Amino acid sequence: MLSKFAFAFVIIVLSLMGPCYGALQVGFYKGKCGFKDVESIVRNEVNAKLAKDSSNVPALLRLQFQDCFVTGCDASILLNGISSEKTAPQNLGVRGYDVIDAAKATIEKECPGLVSCADIISMATRDAISWAGGQQYEVETGRRDGFVSLAQNVNLPSPSISVSDSIAAFAKHNLTTTDMVYLLGAHTVGVTKCNIIQDNLYNFQSTGKPTSNMDPILLKQLQSQCPQASASNVTINLDQVTPDIIDKSYYRQIIARRGILQIDQQLALDPLTKHIVTRVSSEPDFLYKFGQAMVKLGKIQVLTGTEGEIRKTCGVVN
Repeated sequence: MLSKFAFAFVIIVLSLMGPCYGALQVGFYKGKCGFKDVESIVRNEVNAKLAKDSSNVPALLRLQFQDCFVTGCDASILLNGISSEKTAPQNLGVRGYDVIDAAKATIEKECPGLVSCADIISMATRDAISWAGGQQYEVETGRRDGFVSLAQNVNLPSPSISVSDSIAAFAKHNLTTTDMVYLLGAHTVGVTKCNIIQDNLYNFQSTGKPTSNMDPILLKQLQSQCPQASASNVTINLDQVTPDIIDKSYYRQIIARRGILQIDQQLALDPLTKHIVTRVSSEPDFLYKFGQAMVKLGKIQVLTGTEGEIRKTCGVVN
């Protein structure tokens, strides 16, 4: 048995060690890059990119979501290759890679081999959200980068998915229905293309009416922008009121039957989520709760400790 002195010594050592090795934690990189603040370096790079192109806000939100939903938040979406995740049909429109690469290049100059690309994705997305009016939430870091990126692994919820199927898809990643409602709120700064919403605009049944339950005025407007069966590549804002700001406008619009994507509109109509949407649309702490949902998203199936690696370049394994 340990003597009282030895036991006390063990307790002191454990307290100095902090959280268990391998766990995500806020401030994981603090003091590990000399006097440099890793998160500030990332933030400066992200803000510089956003100042030139604000569409990087929804791009980074989508990038993090589609990375985390496929083999976890391991930056696998960043890897290049003829059959990597980037080549999957669902990822062909994903952007923001240059933002992550710019932050990674600067970090590598200051403290090489220290910061994972997976962590940079989480930090960059948080900073983009803050830049667009969201709340600057604390990001837990300590992720490591994965080795595998295969297009065949990409199985993401489609824009026309039913609410019940969407709930099931999120549940596979330990995300609740409420988490799902908050995370879909990212569509407050998103865009889509005409070819994505054709079914929502022209999917008629025997009644002669679209099955989308969309506001008829908005429906006519969108049909004029996106003619049936056309190859139109017009960009449509998912939030028709404040498309560049992280706010609750998205929820108010889908309640008013002005949802652009089928899943967005059904979110406000389905009994499984209608009450959550109504609550979120009026609560004063939406920005905080949205940030917390993003934190939870960033915990999906992470690699920590000695798992994975810290890539030198985000597009290739070491």
